[in-house]
Amino acid sequence: MAINKNDDAERTRAVRSMFGAIAPTYDTLNRILSFGVDQGWRREMVQKLPNTGPLKVLDLACGTGDVSIEIVKARPEAIVFGGDLTLPMLKAGLPKIKKARMADVVTLQALSAEDLPYRDSSFDAITIAFGIRNVVRREQALSEMARVLKPGGKLLILDFSMPPNPFIKALYSLYFHRVLPLIGGLISGNMEAYKYLPRSVEGFPPRDTFAKMMETAGFKDVSHRDFTFGVSTLYEGIKA
Repeated sequence: MAINKNDDAERTRAVRSMFGAIAPTYDTLNRILSFGVDQGWRREMVQKLPNTGPLKVLDLACGTGDVSIEIVKARPEAIVFGGDLTLPMLKAGLPKIKKARMADVVTLQALSAEDLPYRDSSFDAITIAFGIRNVVRREQALSEMARVLKPGGKLLILDFSMPPNPFIKALYSLYFHRVLPLIGGLISGNMEAYKYLPRSVEGFPPRDTFAKMMETAGFKDVSHRDFTFGVSTLYEGIKA
């Protein structure tokens, strides 16, 4: 089947526009809609960073900088490059970086994960939290991540998942489709963005399928671990 690049570009523009619209309320809604547990998930991911020496980390889909800040808190010697497709998200993150006094070690940049502006083997680790679902060409993005990682570098991907337990899945779906869009729409003024979230989670590949995608892109020792009854999943892989 032929790939329509115009369709891919339009989907990417739609994602950029949608997240740009909700950037001012993004952090507040994350805390409310996840009951605050999203912060713990991010910290768990950061704890999986390599333990060797000063780290140069690429934090993709960095949004307003939550993971970038957590990385420097956990690893004060780290240098972090935060990249996101949406400029309003990055602008919302700048005051947080400055308030945390991390402007000298955290650099934010507008970029696409599908076409990274870095040389081969540039980073010790890459993180991406709640962003891989929104990447249109995931295989291309994973290949780019493998390219810019040093051999032996680690990729950490955190994102929402569908719970495997049928009862919890039913409750989760009810919350996802009925409650979340209502609250998200009332606070952000953009209900469509919060209707998109459950659709994007349900449309994401199953855990084992996505792990295979990572392996195909050039990662080994790929594993995944669920948090909070399978509401989110952390994927890990090492550049072969």
